[in-house]
Amino acid sequence: MSSKPFFETAYEGSPPWDIGRPQPAIVRLEEAGEIPGSVLDVGCGTGENALFLASRGHEVLGVDLVPAAIERARGKARERGLEVELRVWDALRLAERGRRFDCAIDVGLFHTLEDDERPVFAESLRAALEPGGRYVMLCWSDRNPWGFGPRRVTRREIRQTFASGWAVESIEPDVLASKLEQGEIHAWLARIRRA
Repeated sequence: MSSKPFFETAYEGSPPWDIGRPQPAIVRLEEAGEIPGSVLDVGCGTGENALFLASRGHEVLGVDLVPAAIERARGKARERGLEVELRVWDALRLAERGRRFDCAIDVGLFHTLEDDERPVFAESLRAALEPGGRYVMLCWSDRNPWGFGPRRVTRREIRQTFASGWAVESIEPDVLASKLEQGEIHAWLARIRRA
């Protein structure tokens, strides 16, 4: 992935997306029963969402491309006494893990992908989900003003990426909590099911 050096540098400090707690949308969805069974957290960062889901009884694998992020996540898991598998892994190569999950969550990965990486990611993710498995994505929305932050994503781009082999159930306005001055960032919350 072309943005790897940026993220390696970001984790030398405390990046604005590393808020020290799970994203409110993930908490809300889990409490509503919308995150079923075993979970793959793609682009898990320092693991707050993965750790939250593990604390709620889910079998969880969190993957991230940045070793420093995974090391921090493993440290948190030890401190909290939680069983969660955390691996340095490329989200574009999930089929090579040889496992399938009931659900995948993505908080902030999709909007980092280049155009040519998006279909590769969709196929990679499809290989990692059981038939009928759910993909829950929270990404930067094109409703955010320009001038800061990552690439904006439109509903149309989400639908185009997941047009084949998937059913896009909903794409709704939501928020991403952050340490940015703005606090909450406009996001799309997409619920997508593997065909």
